[in-house]
Amino acid sequence: MQDQGHKNSLLFLSEELVFPSVENANYDGLLAAGGDLSVGRLLLAYKSGIFPWFNDDALVLWWSPDPRMVLYPHNIKVSKSMRKVLRDGRFRLTKNTCFKEVIEACSSVPRENQDGTWITDKMKNSYLRLHEKGYATSYEVWENDVLVGGLYGVDLGTIFCGESMFSKVSNASKFAFIKLAQELEAKNYKLIDCQIHTDHLESLGAEEIPRSDFIKILQAENK
Repeated sequence: MQDQGHKNSLLFLSEELVFPSVENANYDGLLAAGGDLSVGRLLLAYKSGIFPWFNDDALVLWWSPDPRMVLYPHNIKVSKSMRKVLRDGRFRLTKNTCFKEVIEACSSVPRENQDGTWITDKMKNSYLRLHEKGYATSYEVWENDVLVGGLYGVDLGTIFCGESMFSKVSNASKFAFIKLAQELEAKNYKLIDCQIHTDHLESLGAEEIPRSDFIKILQAENK
């Protein structure tokens, strides 16, 4: 997670469901602090190009980085080895069968170069509420009836905001992400929001675009 300094220059949110313009974000993309993680505030955030990201002992921090990492579903890259994985029947995919287990795994599976998790208990409870309202979706990957990978995110109708994914065995999260992209392409989704750059996401076809372009796409879809 990025440095959580600069708090003295942040806008602190009130109980009113409103966010500052994303253009007010600092160089790292940090926009505001405070507020709650209610369903209404989270949906407003995602529709505005903003997402929460904070440590367990910190205020809620709200981010809108520039550039923005996105995947246009038709640009998904499937390597030769992954095409084999998709064909061989090793994995089975389900959707929304165990959202809680997926988010728990995303928060607990060790990650290279990371200590701890940003998926706090507060975050888990909030996304579970989003899921119960039909806005948060999970994709589960099974091997021999054991949950070995998956991902979850917020579904805005034609834009899917990816939040986190996990793998307990090689290629499980890639399998979930590729299947997600293929399904969304078939449904004419505009893009998958991947938030920030990683080499892993780039290898799967994601790219960085100006935040202003990302916001224009969101605004067009929210009309």
